[in-house]
Amino acid sequence: MPIRRTLRVVRRYWRAAVRRWMRVSAPARRAWRRSLHLRVVTLTLVASSLLVGGFGWFIADRSTKILLDRAEDEVYSQLQRKVDYAYRQLTVHRQVRDPKLSTTMNDTVTRLADGDPAESGGAIVSLRADTFPADLEPVTSTKVDTASLITPEMIRDVSGKSLVVQQIRTAQVSGVQTKYLVYGSPVPTSFGHVELYYLVPLTTEDRAANQIRTTVLVTGLALVILLGVVAGLVTRMVVTPVRVAARTAQRLSAGLLDQRMKVAGEDDLALLAASFNQMAANLQRQIVRLEEMSRLQRRFTSDVSHELRTPLTTVRMAADLIFAERDGFDPAVARSAELLQAELDRFESLLTDLLEISRFDAGFAALDAEHTDLVPIVERVAERLAGLAERVGVTIDLRLPETPVIAEVDPRRVERILRNLIGNAVEHGERKPVEVTLATDEAAVAITVRDHGVGLKPGEERLVFNRFWRADPSRARQTGGTGLGLSISVEDARLHGGWLEAWGEPGGGAQFRLTLPVRSGDRLVAAPLPLIPRDRAVDELPPPPTPADRTTDEAPASPLPPSPIPGPQAPVTRPSAAGPGASAAGASAGGPAAKASDSEPAAVVAGSSGSVSAVSAVASAGADPTLAVADAGEAASSDDAGSDTRPDGACPSGGASPGDLSVSGGTSAGGGGSRAGGGVSVPGDRDADGEGVDEPAEVGR
Repeated sequence: MPIRRTLRVVRRYWRAAVRRWMRVSAPARRAWRRSLHLRVVTLTLVASSLLVGGFGWFIADRSTKILLDRAEDEVYSQLQRKVDYAYRQLTVHRQVRDPKLSTTMNDTVTRLADGDPAESGGAIVSLRADTFPADLEPVTSTKVDTASLITPEMIRDVSGKSLVVQQIRTAQVSGVQTKYLVYGSPVPTSFGHVELYYLVPLTTEDRAANQIRTTVLVTGLALVILLGVVAGLVTRMVVTPVRVAARTAQRLSAGLLDQRMKVAGEDDLALLAASFNQMAANLQRQIVRLEEMSRLQRRFTSDVSHELRTPLTTVRMAADLIFAERDGFDPAVARSAELLQAELDRFESLLTDLLEISRFDAGFAALDAEHTDLVPIVERVAERLAGLAERVGVTIDLRLPETPVIAEVDPRRVERILRNLIGNAVEHGERKPVEVTLATDEAAVAITVRDHGVGLKPGEERLVFNRFWRADPSRARQTGGTGLGLSISVEDARLHGGWLEAWGEPGGGAQFRLTLPVRSGDRLVAAPLPLIPRDRAVDELPPPPTPADRTTDEAPASPLPPSPIPGPQAPVTRPSAAGPGASAAGASAGGPAAKASDSEPAAVVAGSSGSVSAVSAVASAGADPTLAVADAGEAASSDDAGSDTRPDGACPSGGASPGDLSVSGGTSAGGGGSRAGGGVSVPGDRDADGEGVDEPAEVGR
């Protein structure tokens, strides 16, 4: 345990040290990553330092060895001469006890010292007779203690083994630390042999070696600095045009298409600048041409939309008159009047959407942001689409927080986005509930619309926001919305600085998420609600154990469904806000009105007071409900005719569309998108405006 505790403490301190080092070195690492100039100069300095350091060490070491070898050769040759001289002087004495032997040894040492005393830095000569220690005393040319210079091992090799020995020793002589080259050699005599030790100071060689090392070091440092300066200048010459090109490219990407690089010289960098300028000129020419084409296209769309309103108004007046008198016509003519009225409604919606798209393209769309509670907006949109939901057998489950959700948004645009999303989900819900969830945090508010219909294929979650996009391009657009609803919705979201995203899978339904900042102008970082539904995440978990897998002691636990709203916000059950007209509309559509489920915390919100009330009035009188739908659409269209605030593909005020007329015993001849009215709608092809089926639903989304 103490070892383990010690290891934990060491590991903790090590991690703390690593974190501190990472924090301290963060600026240097950031500069290293971002600066090519710094990397090149640093690598050049490191490489040159290693190279110059290795070369300098080699030069200094070789110079020192050369000086030492020369000194050894010179001292050895002198030693041989001194040994010969000592031999001639000492051979005359036949016995070791000769009284004149000591005098001869002193004279020999004095002569061999050459008058160069060790006190002045000269050589030292010592004559010893270690084989006759009792008869002869050692004789040294100076009063220097040679015990630290002549080691016992050296004495043993010279006197005992008669070897010539050499070594380098350092000793304190006259208060100065001096390095000596020590040679020892036996001197043969008539009475045996004596030992001659020759000690030569290496002061001159040592000084020369130090000078060589200093010279190499200074030269190496100067060379490294020079290489660093040269590398910096060369790198600057190369990096500066690259930086200029990067800044010019940034200006070009910012829209300054007239920016160019300066061309100087005829080298490769000049060729790079010239090529870059040519590329920029070509891009500018293409972009200007495309901008002009786009401007002409937007102008054409806007002009055509405005010019078509005048003849459309005239045709609409005539069509309204014919439609009002259709009861006196033949059945075929009456049916033609009804179809004419429905297509005029769709044509008018298409013109409205085209005008809105042209405003976005021209950059004239303005955001009228104000502090708004989003809960009533969601409820209002659900109420307007409740009639359509009842007829197709879909319930709209509102999961809203108890408290108000205040955000700085444009309520008209947010309501239009929600009409498209919820109407789209209702049309493709396949008689399964549509869940609308609202959640918020300190920075953002999110609304998700979840259906459990046919879903989206991989890749279609991006294509669904394209203009006039269809899941099956081979099928012609005969019914449904204008194909611009989701395109306008995503532009509305971008105008708020928000996100509009889609998720879907075949057979698993789809979910759209609208995320808006709480304060206008803030930058979104995260969304309060996930884009992928929680029920799909639950499906990916391993299934719970079956009763056969449980032991007898275990009690089966009932799994709780995940809450769609994080935190304490729970789904709110909201009662039906419709009058008797809603039930009449449901009956005329051929299906009972949907009711709130006792087991789910959500309720169906009934239809609007415009179109559904008209349908209920005719239904109570026993008239044909399909004609009531047409009357309701006409009334709703006349209320908001000419308004630019109408939703995409929906009749004003969420009214019923006369294009959804029932024929052949109640089957749908239209499929009128996300409009809050119409005949019995069946799931069909989801179009790009989020407003429903393009054609009858024999083929899926």
